[in-house]
Amino acid sequence: MNIPKHIAIIMDGNGRWAKKRKLPRIAGHKKGVDAVRNIVKHCSVLGVQTLTLFAFSSENKNRCEKEVTLLFKLFLSVLKQEVKKLKKYNVRLKIIGKLSLFPDAVQKTAVEAQALLADNTGLTLVIAANYGGRWDIVNACKQAIANGVDADTLSEQNFAQYLSLENNAVDLLIRSSGEQRISNFLLWDIAYSELYFTSTLWPDFNTGELNKAVESFNQRDRRYGGRDE
Repeated sequence: MNIPKHIAIIMDGNGRWAKKRKLPRIAGHKKGVDAVRNIVKHCSVLGVQTLTLFAFSSENKNRCEKEVTLLFKLFLSVLKQEVKKLKKYNVRLKIIGKLSLFPDAVQKTAVEAQALLADNTGLTLVIAANYGGRWDIVNACKQAIANGVDADTLSEQNFAQYLSLENNAVDLLIRSSGEQRISNFLLWDIAYSELYFTSTLWPDFNTGELNKAVESFNQRDRRYGGRDE
C-alpha cells in the first residue's frame, strides 16, 4: 500500500459529538484528544512522515469567551501531559500559527515542548494553533520581503520556504464530521492534495477510519495537472 508522506486533518465535530450526548462542548474537545493520541500512534506505525492537525483556527477566537478559555487550558494541559510520550515514541513536534494570541503559559510550554522533541527522527507532528491559511501566505510574503527577495527572483520554490510548513506539501487532507470545505487551512500546501471527507465526528475517528482514508488515497490517480498519454 502507498502510504501518504504527509497527512493533514481538519478535526471537526467535537461540539456536535458532545451535543448528541447532552454534554458540555468541552467534553467533546477532551474526547477528541483521545482520538488524536490514537491517530498519532497509528501514523507512526504506518510510516507517515508528517501529520498536521488543525487544532485551533484563527477564527475560533470568535467563539464565546468561556469556550476559548477552556480550549486554551486544555491545549496547555495536553502539551504538558503528552510531551514525554512523544519523546518516548521519537515524535518531533512543530507548532504553527500566530501563538501570540495564547496566554504566556501556553506560549512558554509550546516553545519548551518543541525544543525537547527537536532531535527526534520519527513522525513529525505539526499542530496548527491560531492558524489561518491566508495569514500564513501574507506572513510568508512579509518574510520574503524582509529577506530581500524581489520580484525578479521570486519563485514558487523560494517563496514556499517562508510558509509555516516550509514547502512540505500535503498528500492527503482529511476532514471529519461531514463538512466538505477547507476552512482556510493550509491553502498553499494542499494545492494538489487528495481530499477525503467522512461523516464520522472527530471523537469517533479511529484507526479504522484512517485506514479507509488511506485506502481511498490509494485509489486516486495523482497526475498533478498532467495527463497520461
